[in-house]
Parts: sequence; structure tokens; C-alpha cells
Amino acid sequence: MTLRFFCLLACQLLLVFACTQARAADGVDITQAEIQLTEEGYRLNTRFAFELNHELQEAVQNGIKLAFTTEIEMTRPRWWWRDEKAVFSKRTISISYDVLTRQYNVSSGGTVPQSFPTLDEALSLIRRPARWLIAPRSALKTGETYEVSIRMFMDRDYLSKPLQVNAINDSSWRLASNRKTFTYKAGPSAG
Repeated sequence: MTLRFFCLLACQLLLVFACTQARAADGVDITQAEIQLTEEGYRLNTRFAFELNHELQEAVQNGIKLAFTTEIEMTRPRWWWRDEKAVFSKRTISISYDVLTRQYNVSSGGTVPQSFPTLDEALSLIRRPARWLIAPRSALKTGETYEVSIRMFMDRDYLSKPLQVNAINDSSWRLASNRKTFTYKAGPSAG
């Protein structure tokens, strides 16, 4: 009886561990996030780690365009009033599959789509996007410290209405990161 109890306990622990790993695989990890000051203004440099689950892979291969939105918010804390929202910016990158050319297409807000032969190569552009301009140089006060909040998620608003309803009710269509927060001190020199 004792051996049976320990075997049952071990199986339950393995099941809990497996469920935890599966849940972690469904999310987006923000592995890098930094603000860089350039001549044009402040740019966001990010890296993400995620995989598409079977349902999302199948959706893309059946011609459904998936959109991934990254949002950044920068606020300046004030003790005497509400925090000042200095920057709010978002960018959406979409991925789709063209059955005729057998290519995966990735596009970002009005740019010419880039084509890739495999899903993994196309996803690499979403996982490691190019730096993007989030604010002009005048948006932040030099020497001030800002609280930065970043998140990335699969944006269901870009799906057709019937798919939006399905995506709301189906957890396999939810792919998002937790908010990553850090502080940034606005500097005077360009990088």
C-alpha cells in the first residue's frame, strides 16, 4: 500500500509539472527590452520567446492572418499629482500564409511584406523585430526617470468577427506576455 501511494503521488507530481510546462509554453516571454536614444528619437529594442500551439499553426496554414501587437507605455512618477503619461505607442506585426506561393508573409504596419519559406523563419522576425521609433526626442525630459511597461500579445481584434468570438472562448487562441516593467533615465546623448 505504501508503494502504491508513492507511485500515485509521483504520477500526480509529474502531471502537475507537465501542466505547468505546457502553460508556460503557451505564453510569450520578453527576453530583452531596452530603450535607445537616437538622432530621430527614442527607439525600443525587444526580443520575445514564444511558440505557436497546434491550433494557431493550423490557422495560419489555412490562410488566417495572425497579428501580434507590442505596446509600450512610459510614465513619469509625480508625488504631488497623478503620474504623467509621456509615451504610449504600439506596433502590430502580422503573419499569414500564401497557399499559391507556399510562403509565409510577415508585415508591419504598411511596410512591404517579407516572405519566408518556413513558419519558424517567419516567426523569427516577430520574435526579434527591428528597433522601432516610439517617441521623438522632445517627448522625454532629459535627466528624468520614467517607468516603462511593455507587453506583447496576439491581437484578436484583427481576426474576422466569427473567429473573434471563437478566440474569446478558446484558450488556445490566447497568446500573451506578462507586463515587463523597468525604469529608464532619459539621457542627453544620442546612441
